[in-house]
Amino acid sequence: MFEDVESNKLKRIPPYIFSRVKSSIEAARKRGEDIIDFGMGNPDGATPKHIVDKLVEATQNPRNHRYSVSKGLYKLRLAVCDWYKRRFGVELDPDTEAIVTIGAKEGLSHLAPAILNPGDVVIVPTPSYPIHTYSIILCEGNVVSVPIRLGEDLFPALVKAVANSYPKPKALLLCYPHNPTTAVADRSFFEKVVAFAKENGLIVIHDFAYAELVMDDYQAPSFLQVPGAKDVGVEFYTLSKTYNMPGWRVGFMVGNPRIVAALAKIKGYYDYGMFQPIQIASIAALNGPQDCVKEIVQTYQSRRDVLVDGLNKMGWQVEKPKATMFVWAPIPEKFKQMNSMDFAMKMLAEAKAAVSPGISFGDGGEGFVRFALIENEERTRQALRGIRKMMGA
Repeated sequence: MFEDVESNKLKRIPPYIFSRVKSSIEAARKRGEDIIDFGMGNPDGATPKHIVDKLVEATQNPRNHRYSVSKGLYKLRLAVCDWYKRRFGVELDPDTEAIVTIGAKEGLSHLAPAILNPGDVVIVPTPSYPIHTYSIILCEGNVVSVPIRLGEDLFPALVKAVANSYPKPKALLLCYPHNPTTAVADRSFFEKVVAFAKENGLIVIHDFAYAELVMDDYQAPSFLQVPGAKDVGVEFYTLSKTYNMPGWRVGFMVGNPRIVAALAKIKGYYDYGMFQPIQIASIAALNGPQDCVKEIVQTYQSRRDVLVDGLNKMGWQVEKPKATMFVWAPIPEKFKQMNSMDFAMKMLAEAKAAVSPGISFGDGGEGFVRFALIENEERTRQALRGIRKMMGA
């Protein structure tokens, strides 16, 4: 009975590879193995105290226990717009140009069916965060992948992809600083993107989740800083990484009012918004002291330095990323013949270190693994000793 319950749409997507890695970690730990987990990008730090305190305070008020609104409290949308003004000099209308989402992933998942019809084409760089691709596939759209190559300008490849696509692409989905490759973009890149989108009638969707996780004096520009950007697209942001709030599930989308309205319309049918005290605490995060953000970034930078310096010393050549909470590492020469899943399983078995195989992020990720900087420096050094042993260094 019920041998075939999956819809045709669901059959178009593979099993979530991160689940396979997680299952392997759990199995190893059940055997008593001490696994250092660099797999999932799940921040390990505590949410700053002033944010938690505001949540506790707001939870005590029974008025906050009722249904909220799917597009988010007005005061939170106002805080989002004020933050954009302070941080990037971008003016936004909290009524028409901002919407709160239950994390950026939910927002991206619901934006796709809000703006795409079956058969619509979307340009997505590869490798990519899985929901960038599969939100499109789940609403029966088609993805055209454009390979990201570190150190190379992606823009010419985007132009070529649009020119060679039929039917004409409807949208372009970008993510800078980029997960998983850690690639970064400057303002001139977005200036070209905005002009190109206007010329070709493209919707631009920019996932800006790692805006604040920047290192070595690099500053990530907002897509919306470019004049005319709101005419062609929107930008997603999340509090998950910036304020160590991954489990809180707080994100938002800002930009083009017609796209914001489309997402608001579909969300009105799917949800009542998040628990109101969480939204009130999120206002405290955006409007409150930002020293905590600097401390969080410094933690990731210190971990990055320990990990990358250690890998390089043993002959595994890896570049230091300028942004994100990840390290994108090519499979070492010694193991180049292995695919990324097999190499990740080898690391788990022999080095007792879990990483995400590059194939988890699409075909463009093959040949790489991703480290998430979610283990402290002591644990990272322990992992390096295991990796050194595996490498025979």
